[in-house]
Amino acid sequence: MNKTKFTRREIIKQGSLALTALALPFPFTSFAKINIMTDHKNFDVIIIGGSYAGLSAAMALGRSLKNVLIIDSGKPCNRYTPHSHNFITQDGAVPGEIATKAKEQVLKYETVKFHQDIAISGKKTENGFEIGTESGTTFSAKKLVFATGVKDIFPDIKGFEECWGKSVIHCPYCHGYEFKGHKTAILANGERAFHLSALVNNLTDKLLIVTQGKPDFKEEQLKKISNNDIQIIEKEVAEIQHQKGKVKTLIFKDGTKEIVDAAYAAIPFEQHCKIPLDLGCETTEMGHIKVDMFQKTTIPGIYACGDSSSMMRSVAYAVSTGNIAGAMLNNELTMEQF
Repeated sequence: MNKTKFTRREIIKQGSLALTALALPFPFTSFAKINIMTDHKNFDVIIIGGSYAGLSAAMALGRSLKNVLIIDSGKPCNRYTPHSHNFITQDGAVPGEIATKAKEQVLKYETVKFHQDIAISGKKTENGFEIGTESGTTFSAKKLVFATGVKDIFPDIKGFEECWGKSVIHCPYCHGYEFKGHKTAILANGERAFHLSALVNNLTDKLLIVTQGKPDFKEEQLKKISNNDIQIIEKEVAEIQHQKGKVKTLIFKDGTKEIVDAAYAAIPFEQHCKIPLDLGCETTEMGHIKVDMFQKTTIPGIYACGDSSSMMRSVAYAVSTGNIAGAMLNNELTMEQF
């Protein structure tokens, strides 16, 4: 939908009719935001999830003049963390600021629309797909992209959620450097704990593993853990004492304590959006949406990118997979129409 843009000086020159328009909400910016009362509801692609992966896919499609609708709830997966790292040109930036700048740039492409809402249903149609939202609006598209991320399931440990993404972290590449040399706990067991301990041991020699129960390690793993002077604590954590999200002390259920500066945690998750599963998309053993190297799911016409489709949870990787999804989708649509 093409809209003519006027400056205020041009509007004033139009006379009294234009002066009346000045009193109304008027689109002086070039951002293409959808008005569900007047804009069309049929698109080439609907992208569900408007954070890094979704916006990256939208930019690739917008630059190829595809009509795109982004539906976003405004709750990105990394909203808990104050800074983003390991993303070149944006290292240490506030995640929300990266997303805001990305959104501003993407919405300058006039074929890309943005609708803040929650997608709650989806179905296959003769010409593609229909997506229903919480507000009661239905949109249709030839193709879908799910960039909805995952929802972490926090353990029943007091203080855990308040520290998540700040000093209780999941990834040494995203946040480990900030705690180099600090006393660090790994709240995990078995293969996951062993893998993390090897990576984090490169950053600090003040390391301990809290298995929260009987240790589940192979004999060879136990030997390597011992050779690196990594302590194993079998107790269960009842509370994480902290100061504004910065870990101070682990309090165990038996009342004993351990002072640490940071902790890594391997916690379960679920898909933030159930629609791809309802549409038949397969998942991996870990619970991610199964995709091929081009971000295609197992259902034709549906793509997935970002955290929902990979264990590599980083802004850089989300942007990369979104870019791939957008490019491959554009190719698919173009070849169908050529």
